[in-house]
Order: sequence, then C-alpha cells, then structure tokens
Amino acid sequence: MLYFSRWKALAIILTTLVVCLCAVPNFFPEAQVKTWPRWAQRHLVLGLDLQGGSHILLEVDANSVKKDRLDQIRDDVRRSLRDAKIPYTGLAVRNDAVEVRVTREADLPTALTKLRELSQPLGGLLGSSGQRSLEVADAGGGLIRLTVPAAAITDRIRQSVEQSIQIVETRVNELGTVEPLIQRQGLDRILVQVPGLQDPTRLKELIGKTAKLDFRMVDQTVPADQALQGRPPPDSDVLMSSTEPKIPYVIKKQVLVSGGDLTDAQPGFDQRTGEPIVSFRFNTSGSRKFAQATTENVGQPFAIVLDNEVISAPVIREPITGGSGQISGNFTVQAANDLAILLRAGALPAPLTVIEERTVGPGLGQDSIEKGQLAAYIGSVMVIVFMLLTYRLFGVFANIAVAINVAMIFGVLSLLNATLTLPGIAGIVLTVGIAVDSNVLIYERIREELRGGRSAINAIDAGFRRALSTILDSNITTFIAAAVLFYIGTGPVRGFAVTLGIGIITTVFTAFTLTALIVATWVRWKRPQTVPI
Repeated sequence: MLYFSRWKALAIILTTLVVCLCAVPNFFPEAQVKTWPRWAQRHLVLGLDLQGGSHILLEVDANSVKKDRLDQIRDDVRRSLRDAKIPYTGLAVRNDAVEVRVTREADLPTALTKLRELSQPLGGLLGSSGQRSLEVADAGGGLIRLTVPAAAITDRIRQSVEQSIQIVETRVNELGTVEPLIQRQGLDRILVQVPGLQDPTRLKELIGKTAKLDFRMVDQTVPADQALQGRPPPDSDVLMSSTEPKIPYVIKKQVLVSGGDLTDAQPGFDQRTGEPIVSFRFNTSGSRKFAQATTENVGQPFAIVLDNEVISAPVIREPITGGSGQISGNFTVQAANDLAILLRAGALPAPLTVIEERTVGPGLGQDSIEKGQLAAYIGSVMVIVFMLLTYRLFGVFANIAVAINVAMIFGVLSLLNATLTLPGIAGIVLTVGIAVDSNVLIYERIREELRGGRSAINAIDAGFRRALSTILDSNITTFIAAAVLFYIGTGPVRGFAVTLGIGIITTVFTAFTLTALIVATWVRWKRPQTVPI
C-alpha cells in the first residue's frame, strides 16, 4: 500500500487538483464568472432555503380531466357510428357516462362491436393490468352506455401530470431563472421551486394559464348582444375579449386550426404601428388548414381564442398561404413575451390550481447560510482538534486529507451544476465525520500492528491494507442508503442524499490514495523507526 509509482502518484495529484479547481468559480462574483470560458462557468447553485425564492404547489383539476375524457369519447362515438353508417339519437354526456341510442334494433350488435373497439387495455407496471380504458354496456332498448373506470381516470390524471410537468418546466426555463425545481408530488400535484425569484405573481400567471389556442370563425348570423340576452346558435359560443372593456363575440365552436399545429412563436413589433405583437408559424398540417380556412372565408372575421377569451378578431383580407402570421391585441412588451412563451411551450392538458404558495425572503436564506456555516465551522474545528490531540502528526495528515475531501465534494457538485440546500450542507458535515472515521480505522489498525511487534514501516503498510475491507464495507452500505434516499425521497431529502453519496466516493478516494500517498512520501523521506501516532 505504501508503494506508488511515479505515474500513479502523478495521476492521484492531478485528479485531486482538477476536481478541487472545479470549486474555484464559487469564490468569484457571478458577473465575473460569466466572462470566463463556457466550460469554466460551472458552479454551485444555492437552493430555495439558502438564497430565497418562490415555492408553489399546483394541483391538476381532476374534474376537468374527466370532463375532457368524456367529451373525447362522445366525439369518438359520433365518428365511429357515422363511419359505420349507423343511425343514432340522443348522443350526450349524462351522469359521468356517454349515452347514445341506436335507432334500428338490427344495428345494435354492430354498434356495440364498433364502440368496443374504442376501449384499450390499461398498461400496468409489468404490462397489461387486465383493465380497460372504457366499459361499453347495452342498457336495453337500443341504449348504449359508455363509462370510464376509476383506474382509467387515475391513469389519465397521471399522464396529464407528466405532460404538465414538461410544459411547466419549459415555461419556467423561458423566464431565464436558475435551476428551478419542478417535480411531481403524489398523484395530481406538481411542486415548483424557483430560487432567487422573489415575486411569484408573474410565475403564477405564466404557469397557471392553460394556453389553449384556437383559430375559429366569428358567427355573424346573430348580434352578440342578442346572443347574450337569449340563446346563441347551437354551433356557437359567446366569448368575451381578453382586454378591458370586455366585448362579447359570437364564435363558432368548430376549430379551424389549433395551437397544437404551432411550431414557433416569437414576440416582436409591428413595422407599421410599432405596437408589440406575437409572430407565429404553423407546421405543414397547420399551414394547409390555415390556408384553406383563409381562402374560403375572405372578407369574414375570424377569432384568435386563448383559454376561451378572444385576443383579437381581424377580418381576413386575403388568403394566408405562407404558414405564418401575427397576433396583435394591445399587448404590452411583457404580455407579448409571456404569450410567446406560452405558445412555444404548448397548452396544458388540464387547468392547474395553486393550492400552496410561499415566498422565502433573502433574509431567511442568509440566516440559513450563516447557521449552516456556523455548524460546519464548529464541527470541523472539533474534528481537527480531536485528530491532532489523538494522533499527532498522523492527525495532521488526516486533517489535510479531510480538507481536500471537502474541496473535492464542492468541486464535484460544481461540475454537476448541483443545487446546494441546507440539508446538503448537513450531508457535507456528516461526510467530514465519515472521512475522519476512515482515518481512525486505519490509524487504530496501525496501533494494533505496532503492539503486535511489527516494525514501523510494516505496521503502517499492514494498517492501510487490512483496514481496506472494513472501510469499504461501511462506506458501501452508507452509499446504498444514500442511493435509496435519492430515488425515493424528494426535495431536501434528495439534496442530502446527493452530497452524502458524493462525499462517500471522495472519502474512499482520499483515504486509500491521497492519505496513503502523503504517508508514503513521509516514510520515504524520514525512514522512521517509530510511528508518532
């Protein structure tokens, strides 16, 4: 254990030096670090509990998910029966089910077969769970009832949450914030933590909007005021404008082009008026549908509808065949930018409701930093004093190795652009104790070998060699616990697990390479007859 070739010693020193240098950007102002080369800009990001920020807990609207699913089933039933040329009446959503009555009794078996094709198996953990996404039953008298099982609704909510997380993450990242934490909590909740953001108002407005964009025609068969007083046409809705004062519009339900066909949206300014606008571009399918709609309706107004509010309702002057256009609606610069972000990220599959909101001020974060630093300083000083009093010169070697170990932890965390939280600091302090424990095992083993009559050099060599298995066993079991905490835990627990896991790896490295190299160098230099331990 005490023999190190020149190349092995050089490799250990270079590895230690490179990893420690990765922690250097943390000691310089962020503005200065940004002027450095891209590869040198990696640094630790302080978590919400250290630098303050916004904490928002969102909940997916399960009732909306269920309603959308039933509406989708109703449309699928209409399409299937029409394709099969089966006459029907009374297609509607009633009592959490879709009901339809087949006109001719002879068509009932065919209709049941066609509608059962809409049902798909639900995927379980190990494949199909044996449950179906839809239950189709003959209710008698030609009535067919389609119901969605609870397991299918749960699966739909899970899918909506996963899709919402991706969309929310895209929207938050567009704000230019640093290392936001976005993760699932439970079945239908999403946790959003944005360090450094002190005003969550804009964040809530941005991530809370469904951002469902539609292009529809304006229904001019009835005045909007008359539609508000009575009943609007069956194929139209009365929607209000998004700006004040609110203006009613009668909008056809048929969607000409949906926001799902957008490929890009960018804020800009109108060259003629100078007002903020949002320019958009469709994909191939959207371009074709938009060109057809504008060609067939020249001279007619069409509405741009966002979340059931009319942004603008311009008149189609000429066919728009280029697959792009612009949205104007008395926007401010920030409103145009936010709308572009929403459209680029896509629409949420279901509305999100804010059920918990907290703002952590920088003062509280600074207080956490100071207390964490104080705990780290006190713990480190006590460990250093203990090692010096107990093991003298070898205590100095151990303290040097532990200091380098902590620097390597910060270097690895910086290399990963990890987020450091208060539990993460606790993990680093705990790692100091684990690192010292490894040195204690080695040194106590050396003492045993000396008491057994070995020479100084042989005792040192045997101490490192025979303590290896014990140290590896203890650190591997601790690393397994850290891995379990990381994969099962959330938020602060994962931060603790990350620093603990990295600390264990650097501890094993420093104990059996760096400390051994320091001791081996001392042995070659001094050729000791006794061990000052």
